[in-house]
Amino acid sequence: MIDRLQALADRYEKLSELLCDPDVSSDPKRLRELSKEQSDLQAAYDAYTEYKQVSQQLDDAKEMLGEKLDDEMREMVKMELDELTERKAELEEKVRILLLPKDPNDDKNVIIEIRGAAGGDEAALFAYELYRMYTKYADAQGWKTELMEFTENDLGGFKEVIFMINGKGAYSKMKYESGAHRVQRIPVTESGGRIHTSTSTVAVMPEVEDVEVEILDKDIRIDTFCSSGAGGQSVNTTKSAVRVLHVPTGIMATCQDGKSQNDNKAKALQVLRARIYDIRRQEEEAKYAGERKSKVGTGDRSERIRTYNFPQSRVTDHRIGLTLHKLDAVMNGELDEIVNQLTMAEQAELLEKETMGA
Repeated sequence: MIDRLQALADRYEKLSELLCDPDVSSDPKRLRELSKEQSDLQAAYDAYTEYKQVSQQLDDAKEMLGEKLDDEMREMVKMELDELTERKAELEEKVRILLLPKDPNDDKNVIIEIRGAAGGDEAALFAYELYRMYTKYADAQGWKTELMEFTENDLGGFKEVIFMINGKGAYSKMKYESGAHRVQRIPVTESGGRIHTSTSTVAVMPEVEDVEVEILDKDIRIDTFCSSGAGGQSVNTTKSAVRVLHVPTGIMATCQDGKSQNDNKAKALQVLRARIYDIRRQEEEAKYAGERKSKVGTGDRSERIRTYNFPQSRVTDHRIGLTLHKLDAVMNGELDEIVNQLTMAEQAELLEKETMGA
């Protein structure tokens, strides 16, 4: 581990030199790439720097303990030894986590699709509440949300909604939300007061750049039609809505919420790229299906990941056995505790895998 940390520190310091080089500062693309690389190394570099300082202080304290000291000074040195030993252990654990393989998509923006599944109107209403929960969570993180496409039912729920969250590290926190979300409550449409169970599905996809998924003009078919929802005076009068079909894969994306046809086309292509990338990623992961499956998981849309029980104000994440009795807070976007627990579970799993492979 120390060798890896030293190599990382050497690279960080080399990057500091390169970023001061006039040839680099005059090349925006290279400057951006090197700045990002250094930023990615920052936390590990800082932890390793402190680790070396604490290790040196610990050696000094041990050496001092071997000298002739009065009782009071000896007691002070022993207390310092205990504190430094504890801090060194904390830093070792921290750097071990920082050295874990990083998901290359973690820093990306995300495109999220929520659909009402089993349960008809009730599932659509819950899909709207999930959308509201995520937008509130995004606001609390300082991220921006952008509605891209939605289809409502007569009760104001979402049969389907697609939106983007823009913010550094959005995917690293939102990726755990992919899967089936189950709700247990008395629907507004239920006159007999019986508790029903419905589900809505969530798919979280990283935003993909053109260079990551190239879509050739010859491979797509674009159809335009009149918008059928919100959009101002042009709704139902001009063909501003856009549907894009990727012929080789059969994957389709539609957008009608933008102000113009060009705006809708750009958004539809964004969604299309994300869907194609997501399919490829799932196919790649399927190749390793024989290996021990991740307990946390981040991609299977059919996997039931969480239950929201309204009568008991209970939220249960089935992947890690976490139960919280504060449903109102969670539905209001307070997801930090759940996200942090899922992150720690994944880190523990990766650490275990690295230990077994060592």
